[in-house]
Amino acid sequence: MGIKTATLNGVATIEIARPEKKNALTMAMYQAMADAIHAAKADAAVRAVLITGQPGIFTSGNDLEDFMQRPPGAGSNADASPVSQFMRALIDCDKPVVAAVTGAAIGIGTTMLLHCDLVYVSDEARLAMPFVGLGLVPEFGSSLLLPQRIGQARAAEKLLLGDPFTGADAVEMGLANAVLPAGEVASHARRVAERFNALPPGAVRDTKKLLRGSQREATLATIRTEGELFASRLRSPEAMEAFQAFFQKRKPDFSKF
Repeated sequence: MGIKTATLNGVATIEIARPEKKNALTMAMYQAMADAIHAAKADAAVRAVLITGQPGIFTSGNDLEDFMQRPPGAGSNADASPVSQFMRALIDCDKPVVAAVTGAAIGIGTTMLLHCDLVYVSDEARLAMPFVGLGLVPEFGSSLLLPQRIGQARAAEKLLLGDPFTGADAVEMGLANAVLPAGEVASHARRVAERFNALPPGAVRDTKKLLRGSQREATLATIRTEGELFASRLRSPEAMEAFQAFFQKRKPDFSKF
């Protein structure tokens, strides 16, 4: 499966565990993560959710072979896809979500962090949102949320050029709370998540709602717009060239477009 779940001391942990594929995410893994978040939300004993990866890798993004076999559609078809179910579960989770980024976080690996409440990254972390290079567009609200967080100019570097950045960069730009030595990230994030056991859960839920509520409708509207464009771009000649180049292990040639 590639997803491990466990609940201990009030923390529901979702561990991306497919290191042999650099934690690339399949549709089955997205569904498992969606189900785990729904279960955590419904469990009164759970006070926080922790999402983590493996040493040296958070996730390399979508497993492209699996992704192309079951690409998300548009409209209601997009809502039914496992990746959309996971992201919607993450957005709708009323309990704190803590992320421990133990290494590379590519594509949706970075996008999902925009919807987490507390993010801790390793000093070895490398984050990137290389959608344009694949002939695609940003996803799941990132075209709205990223400029809000880091400013228009730096968001253009990350989204238009796909420039990667470090964990320290993420903290400096306001995408993460702290950067730590690689071996300390997961344990630190767990300690933070466990702090919610001593806090009143209703006040935590209401405060999270206030923090996120003002931009919720704008975020969901942006996700719908992005989803329509993303589905269209998946069928474009540019995306076909990008994916063929990836599987053929060569550089894509966009000179003919």
